[in-house]
Amino acid sequence: MIKIGTALFEAAEQLEREKGISKDVLVSSLCDALVAGYKKHIKDKDAENVEAILDETAGEIGVFRTKVVVEEVENPDTQISLEDAKEIDDEVEIDDEVKIEVTPENFGRIAAQSAKQVITQRIREAERKMVLDEFLSKKGTLITGIVQRKDERNNIIVNIGKTDAIMPTREQIPGEYYKPGNRIRVFVLNVKETTRLPQVIVSQAHSEIVRELFELEVPEIEDGIVEIKSIAREAGFRTKLAVWSNDPSVDSVGACIGPRGSRIQTIVGELKNEKIDIVRYSLDPVEYIVNALSPARIISVDILADEENKKEAFVIVPDDQLSLAIGREGQNVRLAHRLTGWKIDIKSESQAAQMERQTPAEEHKEEAVEELLEETEPAETVVETAEETVSEANESVEE
Repeated sequence: MIKIGTALFEAAEQLEREKGISKDVLVSSLCDALVAGYKKHIKDKDAENVEAILDETAGEIGVFRTKVVVEEVENPDTQISLEDAKEIDDEVEIDDEVKIEVTPENFGRIAAQSAKQVITQRIREAERKMVLDEFLSKKGTLITGIVQRKDERNNIIVNIGKTDAIMPTREQIPGEYYKPGNRIRVFVLNVKETTRLPQVIVSQAHSEIVRELFELEVPEIEDGIVEIKSIAREAGFRTKLAVWSNDPSVDSVGACIGPRGSRIQTIVGELKNEKIDIVRYSLDPVEYIVNALSPARIISVDILADEENKKEAFVIVPDDQLSLAIGREGQNVRLAHRLTGWKIDIKSESQAAQMERQTPAEEHKEEAVEELLEETEPAETVVETAEETVSEANESVEE
Protein backbone atom coordinates (compact mmCIF):
# COMPACT_ATOMS: atom_id res chain seq x y z
CA MET A 1 0.00 0.00 0.00
CA ILE A 2 1.10 3.57 -0.70
CA LYS A 3 0.85 6.07 2.13
CA ILE A 4 -0.91 9.24 0.94
CA GLY A 5 -1.86 10.86 4.24
CA THR A 6 -4.84 13.14 4.79
CA ALA A 7 -3.82 16.05 2.54
CA LEU A 8 -5.60 14.52 -0.48
CA PHE A 9 -8.90 14.27 1.35
CA GLU A 10 -8.59 17.84 2.63
CA ALA A 11 -7.94 19.05 -0.94
CA ALA A 12 -10.95 17.06 -2.18
CA GLU A 13 -13.21 18.62 0.43
CA GLN A 14 -11.95 22.10 -0.45
CA LEU A 15 -12.56 21.42 -4.15
CA GLU A 16 -16.09 20.32 -3.34
CA ARG A 17 -16.75 23.51 -1.38
CA GLU A 18 -15.28 25.89 -3.96
CA LYS A 19 -16.33 24.33 -7.25
CA GLY A 20 -19.07 21.94 -6.23
CA ILE A 21 -17.18 18.92 -7.56
CA SER A 22 -17.86 15.86 -5.42
CA LYS A 23 -15.03 14.33 -3.42
CA ASP A 24 -15.94 10.97 -4.92
CA VAL A 25 -14.88 12.29 -8.34
CA LEU A 26 -11.37 12.99 -7.08
CA VAL A 27 -11.12 9.66 -5.26
CA SER A 28 -12.33 7.64 -8.24
CA SER A 29 -9.97 9.59 -10.51
CA LEU A 30 -7.04 8.71 -8.26
CA CYS A 31 -7.99 5.04 -8.27
CA ASP A 32 -8.37 4.99 -12.06
CA ALA A 33 -5.01 6.71 -12.45
CA LEU A 34 -3.32 4.14 -10.21
CA VAL A 35 -4.80 1.27 -12.22
CA ALA A 36 -3.70 2.88 -15.50
CA GLY A 37 -0.19 3.35 -14.14
CA TYR A 38 -0.02 -0.25 -12.99
CA LYS A 39 -1.16 -1.64 -16.35
CA LYS A 40 1.48 0.49 -18.06
CA HIS A 41 4.08 -0.76 -15.58
CA ILE A 42 3.33 -4.46 -16.22
CA LYS A 43 2.78 -3.78 -19.94
CA ASP A 44 -0.67 -5.35 -19.95
CA LYS A 45 -3.23 -2.67 -20.80
CA ASP A 46 -5.99 -5.29 -21.29
CA ALA A 47 -5.86 -6.65 -17.76
CA GLU A 48 -9.45 -6.62 -16.46
CA ASN A 49 -9.05 -8.02 -12.96
CA VAL A 50 -7.12 -5.03 -11.59
CA GLU A 51 -8.50 -2.38 -9.24
CA ALA A 52 -7.24 0.24 -6.82
CA ILE A 53 -8.57 0.31 -3.27
CA LEU A 54 -8.35 3.39 -1.05
CA ASP A 55 -8.35 3.06 2.72
CA GLU A 56 -9.47 6.51 3.84
CA THR A 57 -9.03 5.72 7.53
CA ALA A 58 -5.42 4.62 7.19
CA GLY A 59 -4.70 7.11 4.41
CA GLU A 60 -3.36 4.39 2.11
CA ILE A 61 -4.03 3.23 -1.43
CA GLY A 62 -2.95 0.11 -3.28
CA VAL A 63 -3.41 -1.96 -6.42
CA PHE A 64 -5.16 -5.34 -6.14
CA ARG A 65 -5.77 -8.18 -8.60
CA THR A 66 -8.80 -10.42 -8.29
CA LYS A 67 -7.96 -14.11 -8.77
CA VAL A 68 -10.09 -17.24 -8.84
CA VAL A 69 -9.20 -20.11 -6.46
CA VAL A 70 -8.45 -23.33 -8.41
CA GLU A 71 -6.87 -26.70 -7.70
CA GLU A 72 -4.30 -26.40 -10.47
CA VAL A 73 -3.11 -22.97 -11.67
CA GLU A 74 -3.01 -22.57 -15.45
CA ASN A 75 -2.90 -18.75 -15.64
CA PRO A 76 -1.12 -17.11 -12.69
CA ASP A 77 -2.47 -13.68 -13.67
CA THR A 78 -6.07 -14.68 -13.05
CA GLN A 79 -5.83 -17.83 -10.90
CA ILE A 80 -4.44 -18.83 -7.51
CA SER A 81 -4.02 -22.23 -5.88
CA LEU A 82 -6.15 -23.20 -2.90
CA GLU A 83 -3.02 -23.54 -0.76
CA ASP A 84 -1.84 -19.99 -1.50
CA ALA A 85 -5.33 -18.62 -1.08
CA LYS A 86 -5.61 -20.22 2.39
CA GLU A 87 -2.68 -18.07 3.48
CA ILE A 88 -4.75 -14.98 2.72
CA ASP A 89 -8.11 -16.26 3.96
CA ASP A 90 -8.63 -19.57 5.78
CA GLU A 91 -12.28 -19.83 4.75
CA VAL A 92 -11.84 -19.68 0.96
CA GLU A 93 -12.90 -22.59 -1.22
CA ILE A 94 -12.51 -23.63 -4.83
CA ASP A 95 -14.04 -21.15 -7.35
CA ASP A 96 -14.02 -18.31 -4.78
CA GLU A 97 -12.42 -14.98 -5.63
CA VAL A 98 -9.71 -13.33 -3.58
CA LYS A 99 -8.08 -9.89 -3.86
CA ILE A 100 -4.28 -9.92 -3.82
CA GLU A 101 -2.23 -6.77 -3.45
CA VAL A 102 0.17 -6.32 -6.35
CA THR A 103 1.38 -2.76 -5.72
CA PRO A 104 4.96 -2.65 -7.08
CA GLU A 105 7.79 -1.34 -4.96
CA ASN A 106 8.71 2.32 -5.53
CA PHE A 107 5.42 2.71 -7.40
CA GLY A 108 4.64 6.07 -5.78
CA ARG A 109 6.48 8.20 -8.35
CA ILE A 110 4.83 6.43 -11.32
CA ALA A 111 1.44 6.62 -9.63
CA ALA A 112 1.86 10.34 -8.95
CA GLN A 113 2.67 11.09 -12.61
CA SER A 114 -0.35 9.14 -13.85
CA ALA A 115 -2.61 10.54 -11.15
CA LYS A 116 -1.77 14.17 -11.91
CA GLN A 117 -2.82 13.89 -15.55
CA VAL A 118 -5.94 11.79 -14.94
CA ILE A 119 -7.17 13.83 -11.98
CA THR A 120 -6.74 17.12 -13.88
CA GLN A 121 -8.69 15.72 -16.81
CA ARG A 122 -11.44 14.29 -14.61
CA ILE A 123 -11.84 17.56 -12.71
CA ARG A 124 -12.22 19.45 -15.98
CA GLU A 125 -14.78 16.93 -17.25
CA ALA A 126 -16.71 17.07 -13.98
CA GLU A 127 -16.67 20.87 -14.01
CA ARG A 128 -17.81 20.98 -17.65
CA LYS A 129 -20.66 18.53 -17.00
CA MET A 130 -21.73 20.40 -13.89
CA VAL A 131 -21.85 23.73 -15.75
CA LEU A 132 -23.62 22.10 -18.71
CA ASP A 133 -26.31 20.54 -16.51
CA GLU A 134 -26.81 23.80 -14.59
CA PHE A 135 -27.30 26.02 -17.63
CA LEU A 136 -29.32 23.48 -19.60
CA SER A 137 -31.83 23.71 -16.76
CA LYS A 138 -31.73 27.52 -17.05
CA LYS A 139 -32.26 27.58 -20.82
CA GLY A 140 -35.26 29.79 -21.62
CA THR A 141 -35.06 31.70 -18.33
CA LEU A 142 -33.80 35.07 -17.14
CA ILE A 143 -30.55 35.32 -15.17
CA THR A 144 -28.31 38.12 -13.90
CA GLY A 145 -24.78 38.60 -15.19
CA ILE A 146 -21.91 41.07 -15.09
CA VAL A 147 -20.58 42.65 -18.27
CA GLN A 148 -16.92 41.71 -18.76
CA ARG A 149 -15.77 43.06 -22.12
CA LYS A 150 -16.43 43.30 -25.85
CA ASP A 151 -14.51 40.88 -28.08
CA GLU A 152 -13.11 41.44 -31.56
CA ARG A 153 -16.44 40.44 -33.15
CA ASN A 154 -18.36 42.99 -31.04
CA ASN A 155 -19.88 40.20 -28.96
CA ILE A 156 -20.44 41.10 -25.31
CA ILE A 157 -18.89 38.69 -22.80
CA VAL A 158 -21.08 38.36 -19.70
CA ASN A 159 -20.03 36.52 -16.54
CA ILE A 160 -22.97 34.45 -15.29
CA GLY A 161 -21.34 32.67 -12.38
CA LYS A 162 -19.38 29.52 -13.17
CA THR A 163 -18.73 30.51 -16.77
CA ASP A 164 -18.79 33.39 -19.21
CA ALA A 165 -21.67 33.74 -21.66
CA ILE A 166 -21.64 35.30 -25.13
CA MET A 167 -24.17 37.90 -26.24
CA PRO A 168 -23.88 38.20 -30.06
CA THR A 169 -24.43 41.54 -31.79
CA ARG A 170 -27.86 40.48 -33.07
CA GLU A 171 -28.98 39.76 -29.50
CA GLN A 172 -27.92 43.16 -28.14
CA ILE A 173 -30.22 46.17 -27.78
CA PRO A 174 -29.39 48.58 -30.65
CA GLY A 175 -27.53 51.65 -29.46
CA GLU A 176 -27.02 50.28 -25.94
CA TYR A 177 -23.58 50.78 -24.35
CA TYR A 178 -22.52 47.78 -22.27
CA LYS A 179 -20.09 49.11 -19.68
CA PRO A 180 -17.78 46.52 -18.06
CA GLY A 181 -18.77 45.85 -14.47
CA ASN A 182 -22.46 46.66 -14.97
CA ARG A 183 -25.01 44.08 -13.82
CA ILE A 184 -27.57 43.17 -16.48
CA ARG A 185 -30.40 40.69 -16.87
CA VAL A 186 -30.07 38.37 -19.83
CA PHE A 187 -32.17 35.62 -21.37
CA VAL A 188 -30.47 32.21 -21.75
CA LEU A 189 -31.03 31.53 -25.42
CA ASN A 190 -28.96 28.41 -26.03
CA VAL A 191 -26.35 26.16 -24.44
CA LYS A 192 -23.80 24.49 -26.73
CA GLU A 193 -21.60 21.62 -25.55
CA THR A 194 -17.92 22.04 -26.42
CA THR A 195 -14.68 20.21 -25.59
CA ARG A 196 -14.00 22.84 -22.92
CA LEU A 197 -16.63 24.62 -20.84
CA PRO A 198 -20.12 24.79 -22.42
CA GLN A 199 -20.81 27.84 -24.56
CA VAL A 200 -23.82 29.76 -23.24
CA ILE A 201 -25.57 32.17 -25.62
CA VAL A 202 -27.58 34.96 -23.96
CA SER A 203 -29.80 37.74 -25.27
CA GLN A 204 -31.28 41.08 -24.33
CA ALA A 205 -33.18 41.49 -27.61
CA HIS A 206 -35.30 38.32 -27.52
CA SER A 207 -39.03 38.85 -27.05
CA GLU A 208 -39.19 36.17 -24.35
CA ILE A 209 -37.19 38.42 -22.02
CA VAL A 210 -40.30 40.63 -21.87
CA ARG A 211 -42.42 37.64 -20.86
CA GLU A 212 -39.95 36.72 -18.11
CA LEU A 213 -39.92 40.26 -16.75
CA PHE A 214 -43.72 40.43 -16.63
CA GLU A 215 -43.85 37.05 -14.87
CA LEU A 216 -41.44 38.40 -12.24
CA GLU A 217 -43.33 41.68 -11.72
CA VAL A 218 -46.97 40.61 -12.17
CA PRO A 219 -48.16 37.96 -9.65
CA GLU A 220 -51.35 37.38 -11.66
CA ILE A 221 -49.25 36.12 -14.59
CA GLU A 222 -47.16 33.88 -12.35
CA ASP A 223 -50.38 32.45 -10.83
CA GLY A 224 -51.94 31.84 -14.26
CA ILE A 225 -54.82 34.28 -13.77
CA VAL A 226 -53.52 36.57 -16.51
CA GLU A 227 -52.04 34.96 -19.61
CA ILE A 228 -49.65 36.46 -22.17
CA LYS A 229 -51.03 35.39 -25.55
CA SER A 230 -48.56 37.03 -27.91
CA ILE A 231 -45.49 39.30 -27.97
CA ALA A 232 -44.12 41.41 -30.81
CA ARG A 233 -40.89 43.27 -30.14
CA GLU A 234 -38.38 45.51 -31.83
CA ALA A 235 -35.71 45.61 -29.15
CA GLY A 236 -34.74 49.03 -27.90
CA PHE A 237 -37.73 50.73 -29.51
CA ARG A 238 -41.15 49.22 -28.91
CA THR A 239 -43.00 46.13 -27.75
CA LYS A 240 -46.63 45.10 -28.07
CA LEU A 241 -48.03 42.61 -25.58
CA ALA A 242 -51.41 40.87 -25.90
CA VAL A 243 -52.84 39.68 -22.58
CA TRP A 244 -55.93 37.74 -21.54
CA SER A 245 -57.60 37.28 -18.16
CA ASN A 246 -58.94 33.88 -17.15
CA ASP A 247 -60.88 35.56 -14.33
CA PRO A 248 -63.61 38.03 -15.40
CA SER A 249 -63.10 40.00 -12.20
CA VAL A 250 -59.43 40.68 -13.02
CA ASP A 251 -58.50 43.31 -15.60
CA SER A 252 -55.60 41.86 -17.61
CA VAL A 253 -54.25 45.23 -18.77
CA GLY A 254 -54.63 46.86 -15.35
CA ALA A 255 -52.84 43.96 -13.65
CA CYS A 256 -49.85 44.37 -15.97
CA ILE A 257 -49.72 48.15 -15.51
CA GLY A 258 -50.00 47.95 -11.73
CA PRO A 259 -51.05 50.61 -9.19
CA ARG A 260 -50.15 54.00 -10.66
CA GLY A 261 -48.11 52.22 -13.32
CA SER A 262 -45.60 50.83 -10.81
CA ARG A 263 -45.23 47.41 -12.44
CA ILE A 264 -44.91 48.61 -16.02
CA GLN A 265 -42.48 51.36 -14.99
CA THR A 266 -40.16 48.79 -13.41
CA ILE A 267 -40.15 46.72 -16.60
CA VAL A 268 -39.68 49.77 -18.85
CA GLY A 269 -36.70 50.78 -16.71
CA GLU A 270 -35.24 47.29 -17.03
CA LEU A 271 -35.61 47.52 -20.82
CA LYS A 272 -33.86 50.92 -20.98
CA ASN A 273 -37.08 52.94 -21.48
CA GLU A 274 -38.35 50.78 -24.32
CA LYS A 275 -42.00 51.67 -25.08
CA ILE A 276 -44.50 48.93 -24.19
CA ASP A 277 -48.09 48.74 -25.45
CA ILE A 278 -50.30 46.36 -23.47
CA VAL A 279 -53.42 45.35 -25.42
CA ARG A 280 -56.32 43.03 -24.67
CA TYR A 281 -56.37 39.77 -26.58
CA SER A 282 -59.67 38.87 -28.25
CA LEU A 283 -61.00 35.87 -30.13
CA ASP A 284 -62.80 38.32 -32.42
CA PRO A 285 -60.24 39.28 -35.11
CA VAL A 286 -61.82 42.70 -35.66
CA GLU A 287 -61.61 43.62 -31.98
CA TYR A 288 -58.11 42.13 -31.71
CA ILE A 289 -56.84 44.19 -34.68
CA VAL A 290 -58.41 47.38 -33.25
CA ASN A 291 -56.69 46.72 -29.91
CA ALA A 292 -53.37 45.90 -31.57
CA LEU A 293 -53.31 49.18 -33.50
CA SER A 294 -53.70 51.28 -30.35
CA PRO A 295 -53.23 54.09 -29.50
CA ALA A 296 -54.69 54.98 -32.93
CA ARG A 297 -58.50 55.34 -33.22
CA ILE A 298 -60.10 53.05 -35.77
CA ILE A 299 -63.22 53.74 -37.85
CA SER A 300 -63.74 50.30 -39.35
CA VAL A 301 -62.07 46.95 -39.98
CA ASP A 302 -63.08 44.80 -42.97
CA ILE A 303 -61.94 41.19 -43.12
CA LEU A 304 -60.78 40.49 -46.70
CA ALA A 305 -59.55 36.93 -46.19
CA ASP A 306 -59.73 34.61 -43.21
CA GLU A 307 -58.06 31.35 -44.22
CA GLU A 308 -55.45 29.14 -42.62
CA ASN A 309 -52.57 30.59 -44.65
CA LYS A 310 -54.08 33.93 -45.60
CA LYS A 311 -55.39 36.49 -43.16
CA GLU A 312 -55.95 40.00 -44.54
CA ALA A 313 -57.82 42.99 -43.13
CA PHE A 314 -58.59 46.46 -44.49
CA VAL A 315 -58.56 49.20 -41.83
CA ILE A 316 -59.91 52.76 -42.13
CA VAL A 317 -58.76 55.44 -39.68
CA PRO A 318 -59.49 59.18 -39.37
CA ASP A 319 -57.22 61.39 -41.47
CA ASP A 320 -55.45 62.75 -38.40
CA GLN A 321 -54.80 59.20 -37.10
CA LEU A 322 -53.12 57.71 -40.19
CA SER A 323 -49.54 58.50 -39.20
CA LEU A 324 -50.21 57.30 -35.63
CA ALA A 325 -51.74 54.04 -36.87
CA ILE A 326 -48.85 53.35 -39.23
CA GLY A 327 -46.23 54.52 -36.77
CA ARG A 328 -42.72 55.76 -37.32
CA GLU A 329 -41.29 53.96 -40.35
CA GLY A 330 -44.33 51.64 -40.20
CA GLN A 331 -43.44 50.33 -36.75
CA ASN A 332 -46.93 50.36 -35.21
CA VAL A 333 -48.66 48.47 -38.03
CA ARG A 334 -45.67 46.13 -38.40
CA LEU A 335 -45.81 45.15 -34.73
CA ALA A 336 -49.60 44.82 -34.90
CA HIS A 337 -49.21 42.42 -37.84
CA ARG A 338 -46.67 40.30 -35.95
CA LEU A 339 -48.79 40.38 -32.78
CA THR A 340 -52.04 39.29 -34.42
CA GLY A 341 -50.79 37.32 -37.41
CA TRP A 342 -53.01 39.40 -39.73
CA LYS A 343 -51.82 41.36 -42.77
CA ILE A 344 -53.21 44.86 -42.22
CA ASP A 345 -53.79 47.45 -44.96
CA ILE A 346 -54.44 50.89 -43.47
CA LYS A 347 -56.07 53.81 -45.30
CA SER A 348 -57.28 57.18 -44.07
CA GLU A 349 -60.94 58.11 -44.35
CA SER A 350 -60.30 60.46 -47.29
CA GLN A 351 -58.16 57.86 -49.07
CA ALA A 352 -60.91 55.27 -48.69
CA ALA A 353 -63.51 57.73 -50.05
CA GLN A 354 -61.32 58.48 -53.06
CA MET A 355 -60.94 54.77 -53.72
CA GLU A 356 -64.73 54.38 -53.68
CA ARG A 357 -65.15 57.21 -56.21
CA GLN A 358 -62.53 55.76 -58.51
CA THR A 359 -63.95 52.29 -58.47
CA PRO A 360 -67.29 53.03 -60.28
CA ALA A 361 -65.44 55.12 -62.92
CA GLU A 362 -63.04 52.28 -63.57
CA GLU A 363 -65.90 49.79 -63.85
CA HIS A 364 -67.72 52.10 -66.34
CA LYS A 365 -64.51 52.41 -68.37
CA GLU A 366 -64.13 48.64 -68.56
CA GLU A 367 -67.76 48.25 -69.67
CA ALA A 368 -67.30 50.89 -72.43
CA VAL A 369 -64.19 49.14 -73.73
CA GLU A 370 -66.02 45.81 -73.82
CA GLU A 371 -68.96 47.36 -75.78
CA LEU A 372 -66.55 48.95 -78.28
CA LEU A 373 -64.80 45.64 -78.80
CA GLU A 374 -68.12 43.91 -79.38
CA GLU A 375 -69.16 46.53 -81.99
CA THR A 376 -65.81 46.45 -83.83
CA GLU A 377 -65.29 43.68 -86.36
CA PRO A 378 -62.47 41.34 -85.58
CA ALA A 379 -59.19 42.07 -87.36
CA GLU A 380 -59.38 38.82 -89.34
CA THR A 381 -62.78 39.79 -90.81
CA VAL A 382 -61.47 43.22 -91.88
CA VAL A 383 -58.46 41.61 -93.60
CA GLU A 384 -60.65 39.10 -95.42
CA THR A 385 -62.97 41.88 -96.67
CA ALA A 386 -60.01 43.91 -97.93
CA GLU A 387 -58.61 40.93 -99.80
CA GLU A 388 -61.97 40.31 -101.51
CA THR A 389 -62.22 43.99 -102.61
CA VAL A 390 -58.71 43.90 -104.13
CA SER A 391 -59.49 40.67 -105.95
CA GLU A 392 -62.68 42.13 -107.48
CA ALA A 393 -60.78 45.26 -108.61
CA ASN A 394 -58.14 43.16 -110.34
CA GLU A 395 -60.78 41.20 -112.23
CA SER A 396 -62.40 44.46 -113.50
CA VAL A 397 -59.08 45.75 -114.83
CA GLU A 398 -58.40 42.53 -116.76
CA GLU A 399 -61.79 42.72 -118.43
